[in-house]
Amino acid sequence: MAFASIYVPNFLVQSVVRAEAALRDRAIVLVDGNPPLEKVAAMSDAAARAGIQLSMTKSQATQFNGVEIRNRSRAQEKAAHAALLDLGWSVSPRVEDTAQDTIVLDLAGLASLFHSEENVANELLRRAAVLGLLVNIAISSNLEAAVNAARGFSGVTLIPAGEEAQRLGCMPINVLSPSLEVLETLDLWGVRTCAALTALPFLQLSERLGQEGVRLHELARGASQRSLVLAEPPICFEEEMPLDYAVAELEPLAFLLGRLLDQLCARLTARSLAAGAIRLRFDLERSPENNPRFSDGKSSGELALRIYEKALNLPVPMRDSKMLLRLLRLQLQANPPRASIIKIWLAAEPALQRVAQGGLFLPNSPDPEKLELTIARLKNLVGDSHIGSPELIDTHRPGEFRMSRFAPSRDEPLKNRKSSNLATGFRAFRPSLPLKVELREGYPARISFRGMRGEVVAASGPWRTSGDWWQEDPWQHDEWDLEIHFRFSPAIHLGRGSTCPQRGLYRIYYDVLRGNWFMRGIYD
Repeated sequence: MAFASIYVPNFLVQSVVRAEAALRDRAIVLVDGNPPLEKVAAMSDAAARAGIQLSMTKSQATQFNGVEIRNRSRAQEKAAHAALLDLGWSVSPRVEDTAQDTIVLDLAGLASLFHSEENVANELLRRAAVLGLLVNIAISSNLEAAVNAARGFSGVTLIPAGEEAQRLGCMPINVLSPSLEVLETLDLWGVRTCAALTALPFLQLSERLGQEGVRLHELARGASQRSLVLAEPPICFEEEMPLDYAVAELEPLAFLLGRLLDQLCARLTARSLAAGAIRLRFDLERSPENNPRFSDGKSSGELALRIYEKALNLPVPMRDSKMLLRLLRLQLQANPPRASIIKIWLAAEPALQRVAQGGLFLPNSPDPEKLELTIARLKNLVGDSHIGSPELIDTHRPGEFRMSRFAPSRDEPLKNRKSSNLATGFRAFRPSLPLKVELREGYPARISFRGMRGEVVAASGPWRTSGDWWQEDPWQHDEWDLEIHFRFSPAIHLGRGSTCPQRGLYRIYYDVLRGNWFMRGIYD
């Protein structure tokens, strides 16, 4: 049985650089604490070479040229740790959450998939780079030896069984995480490497350093044994980015959203999942600014910190970050926040990736991702309430409907769908056409509208309906079905190249409250 340990060196800095890839080769300093007592909590190797030291004040760190200073972000550290766990679960179902910067994988059963342990390590390196992490990887049959080797050696380290003590011998003692008192004692003895520690007599070491000395001796020899403590995979995928400067333009905001979406989609891909919905939340500035892009013309006197939230429900699960960014941009253009943004939070609701297989003799249907993008663009042009699928409303008011979300069903192939029986269709005129009606003995005899005059051949009605008397717009209609014969009248276009027939069946109604006649539509 072999174990692979993955360690993220300088984890605090990498959690920030992961969201800002341009800072990877720069001198980065992270400060923590409440102003004006902020101190250096972590720094990159370039910053250390420039002379930055831990516990320096922020004002001291700003004296160094070419140093980028960022605030420590625990939200980004949480996201980076979640990405590290996703990396482990993308290869093995048995993962231990050892520390914030370290995980351990059980490689049992992966030989047939990767053929060798070296291939496993190289694949882990590649997937870690996709997630924005630079890691050290060590593989050993001893769990603790793998953990310490990953922390002590850079790159990939493969330790054959039985060679743990030899391979760990050159590693410094502080990698084993001894207490400060024990470390000082060993330093006074001149013991600075694991090989020097294992050379000490075991009994005398236990007498002088106690149980911690015994533990350190076993770790240095690679002889410590323990079981893997499995972690439960979470179903939460979140990314968060606090901003040093407020963002008030759509283009820089889209750039930041694109980076967060890339990270979310990489994590979903590592778990063989896709996003069923995207949740977006912005923390806005306390005092809103008049921004032409993000202002809807309304003034607001709110001084408290405000929240802007948006949900992007997807027709099918997807993990294309570019497509998701286009959809979010369209939503922000249609309904922008009223103030500048100081913090971004994104979350993906995981779902199984869509699997589709087209039929050889079936017509191609629109790609759901491209169809959703087209619908979002149309919504941006005409508004949410003017595009979708018409849905009848539970009311007796004639012609009432609403536009619901358009989501075509792809569950059954076209060839298995039963064709519906032929039925009479009704084509409604929106709005209803005003007309003039001549009555004979209480029945419509002639009608005229838009220059057309016709004789009523047959009439059925009236059907009297009314409702919503408690609202501001009640109705009271007397409806008739008429067969009308038109002679020598100009054509009235009904859409799609069709015109009113010379003889057809129509529905008209008399609006009692307005005292006028209207044509509701025609039967096809």
